[in-house]
Formats: sequence, C-alpha cells, structure tokens
Amino acid sequence: MEEEPTEEILAEEEAKPAPKEERIKEEEIVEERIYTVPLRKAWIAPPNKRAPRAMRILKSFITRHMRLEARKEEREEEEESKKLIVSNEVNERIWSRGIEKPPRKIRVRAAKDKEGNVTIYLAEGD
Repeated sequence: MEEEPTEEILAEEEAKPAPKEERIKEEEIVEERIYTVPLRKAWIAPPNKRAPRAMRILKSFITRHMRLEARKEEREEEEESKKLIVSNEVNERIWSRGIEKPPRKIRVRAAKDKEGNVTIYLAEGD
C-alpha cells in the first residue's frame, strides 16, 4: 500500500532550485560564437606544465576574440569587472589525458551574456 505524497513533499519538490542546464538557458545570451582554439604552443612548455599552460592559452584566446578586455577608461568607470568562466566540461577535456598531454586543439562555444560575462562550453558534437 503506497501512500499519496503529502502537500509538504510536493511543496519541497517545487522549491528545489532549477537544474544547471535550465539556469543557463534562462540567462540572456547576447553573443555566441564557436571557435577552434589552437593549443599547440602549450607543447613548448615542459611536460609537467602543459595542461595549465593550455588553460591560460584558451583563456587569453577567448578574452581577445570575445573582446572581454575593457579599455582603461571603461575599467575605471566600472567597478565590477567582466568574468571569463570555463565550464567543467572544457576543463575536463583539457585535463583528460593528464598534465603532460593536453589536446593540440579544442573546439569551444563562447557565450556572452548581457552583463558582459563570457562562459566557455564544449562545442556540441565534441
């Protein structure tokens, strides 16, 4: 004999925060681009520093191409700086083969929201 869920349980289920994917879709995306980022220069570094260098290369590439850097005048006016957020999927892909062997290139989707923050996701199909 199963009891029907009480009103308290139903209210708790409705109060739970939305899953991460739904929250991402709710954010207003102003601009979205897909890039193939070359990480070849990371292989110039010593083997035990390649994956961290690949992450720095990825961040600098996206910062440059999504125009995340503000001019000095704009920086002084805005106290809150724009953020670059790397999704967990992208981080795991770069670190998937360990610190010594990051991928030579990675295909990513960069989405800029209305506040100017840029989030990097893996391109779909990768």
